[in-house]
Amino acid sequence: MRALFVSDLHLDPDRPQITALFLAFLRDEARKVPQLYIPGDLFEAFIGDDDDAELPGAVADALKAVADAGTRIGFIHGNRDFLVGRDYAARAGFDLLPDPCVISLCGQPTLLLHGDLLCWDDTAYLKVRQQVRDPAWQQALLARPLAERRAFAQAARQSSAAHQQSMSSLDIGDATAPAIEDMFRRYGVTRMIHGHTHRPAIHELAVDGVPRQRIVLGDWYEQGSVLRVYDNGHCELAGLPTT
Repeated sequence: MRALFVSDLHLDPDRPQITALFLAFLRDEARKVPQLYIPGDLFEAFIGDDDDAELPGAVADALKAVADAGTRIGFIHGNRDFLVGRDYAARAGFDLLPDPCVISLCGQPTLLLHGDLLCWDDTAYLKVRQQVRDPAWQQALLARPLAERRAFAQAARQSSAAHQQSMSSLDIGDATAPAIEDMFRRYGVTRMIHGHTHRPAIHELAVDGVPRQRIVLGDWYEQGSVLRVYDNGHCELAGLPTT
């Protein structure tokens, strides 16, 4: 096997069974491949590299063990963990990758991104994204005490839940066809992998008459979800049931 991809784990103390499933995945399958990619939303909320809570520390230790075993780990910020910084990356043993970025996968250039940039119809979210990705805004937030940041994260989660409920009937949280086509044209690739939309599938399509493949990673709310890419380039989306 060449690589593994997992996204949208939304690890949270309130769902210990999912954390346990992910840690088991890291102890076993993740150590058997050259590359592991996590394109965002590893955590339900991340308030800074200096967070002293148990969960981010345990996850960092487990990821570092995978990296020390020889697996290279690439991480892309999601909309829940955009405050992951260089200190946490070093602690967890992963590389911070730009969003989007082009990686080589079995010799094929592949576009990897979190996926929120494809949701052109969700204009309200995209405005928030622009704000929270601003370095000055992040610096101001990180300067606040941990207790204030925890309260901010809780309020942001409640706001996000309300936004998702309000737009559920409108179906504006999915990737749009123009955005997908734009990304393929802009980066000149024939394969794209992303998460964020929580609609796992392997889509075969054509853009400008060229066959393309878009792989959407699944979330980890009820079970695990992993994309396995084999040495021959074959891709397989699979679920990881909790025990």
